[in-house]
Amino acid sequence: MSKVDPSLRDEIIAAIPNLRAFAISLSGSVDRADDLVQETLLRAFANIASFRPGTNLSAWLFTILRNLFRSEYRKRRREVPDSDGLFAATLATNPDQTTHLDFEDFRAALDRLPADQREALVLVGASGFSYEETAEICNCAVGTIKSRVNRARRRLGEMLAIETAEDFGPDQPTRAALGAGHT
Repeated sequence: MSKVDPSLRDEIIAAIPNLRAFAISLSGSVDRADDLVQETLLRAFANIASFRPGTNLSAWLFTILRNLFRSEYRKRRREVPDSDGLFAATLATNPDQTTHLDFEDFRAALDRLPADQREALVLVGASGFSYEETAEICNCAVGTIKSRVNRARRRLGEMLAIETAEDFGPDQPTRAALGAGHT
């Protein structure tokens, strides 16, 4: 980490109470808010070189905090509460050999996409960036990114012969075998 201007450091420290209040309003939890503020400060100091003097430091810090919260929210939204383990008991693992072959087919199809579509799809689909963030990274309009992702997904579906959600995962005989133990 490079040396931080003392006045900039003081401004960051002065923003902590407002950051904490904002984090509490987002998360609804004091403990979670403190973690968010701490991570925000770590990222701010680690990326202080990207802050442009003369711009709004508070807005920069609040943006970091908001993006952290949104990233965690998206991640947690996909989690399934399963305190009693009932959901986990219903899970089965597909055989590795077909998964490996499916992944190789996917990689080959992904490589055949136009570079701009592949880039947009990887940023949104695999890297977890929002359409807006991806548009900023690619220096183009949000609508352009949405269009590229849509075309990429549709083209991948065509190349991989995926028409419905049933086409994902194991083939019908494997699904039948995995389901045989479940009632």
